[in-house]
Amino acid sequence: MTAAAATSTAPTQWRAGAIIVGHALRETVRRRVLLVVAALTLAFLVLYTLGAAFAFEEAGEFDQGFSSGLDDRTLTGATLEGLAMFATLFLGAILATFLTMGVVRGDAETGMLQPLIARPAGRSTVLLARTAGAATVAAGYVLVVYAITVAITSATGGWTPDNPIAAGLLLAVAVVIVTAISLLASVCLASTAQGIAVLMIYGGGITAGLLGQIGDALGSESLERVSVVTTWLLPFEAIYQSALYELTADTGGLTGFALNLGPFGGGRSGGFGLLAWAVAYVAILLGLGVWGFRRRDI
Repeated sequence: MTAAAATSTAPTQWRAGAIIVGHALRETVRRRVLLVVAALTLAFLVLYTLGAAFAFEEAGEFDQGFSSGLDDRTLTGATLEGLAMFATLFLGAILATFLTMGVVRGDAETGMLQPLIARPAGRSTVLLARTAGAATVAAGYVLVVYAITVAITSATGGWTPDNPIAAGLLLAVAVVIVTAISLLASVCLASTAQGIAVLMIYGGGITAGLLGQIGDALGSESLERVSVVTTWLLPFEAIYQSALYELTADTGGLTGFALNLGPFGGGRSGGFGLLAWAVAYVAILLGLGVWGFRRRDI
């Protein structure tokens, strides 16, 4: 292909990709996926508001009877926000899974995929466009829900995270990784199997991370090794831990120590190296997805 031909083809591919993303979003609305997610999110936010109000009220009573350098408001707020981030990432993972369910095998079996992969779009454009659309929606959803929970925590208890923007962005990166995993699964598995596999992978990654925290507290090298391996195989868990760390990055003393003992406080920062690996990880998954899609007989 000449340089002129490649230059003229690129805008066409971009337009085709935009059309595919729009088609995917309209299909999501038609299937009422967003409506279901909105209802679940509203229920979660109502429960979180009530729980935060009661928790901060109890924390005030606790502070009157106990004082030893422990900041009860920070402890309560960070734990609540950590719990909210856990739930937000879970809901975001469900949304990402539904947005990518059946993108390859499911649509191929129903005959919806064949017209999309015809020129000028092509298989790579279809897969990458669907990934971009699903990742954008899932990440945007996570950022909005996270911002609402931070506002609720601030309004009910007067506490805000030390680095709220960094924590939110890291949470969005985590759900993008889950989206990439789900896209790769859609190349290999049917819709139902894909959904089950992705949610089990998500649950396994989060569970392994919690085991790593327990191992760190108990000094268990075996459990810590499990956490390290999981970090490399499923980096969304390590990114989630980094997001938790940003909630109380500047909190030390007895309060910081107490937060590190809990499953929804503390966390650990992965640094720039973890973010670099997360980007490479998504690129690898997309590359495998494109390679597998090209080899499939549609």
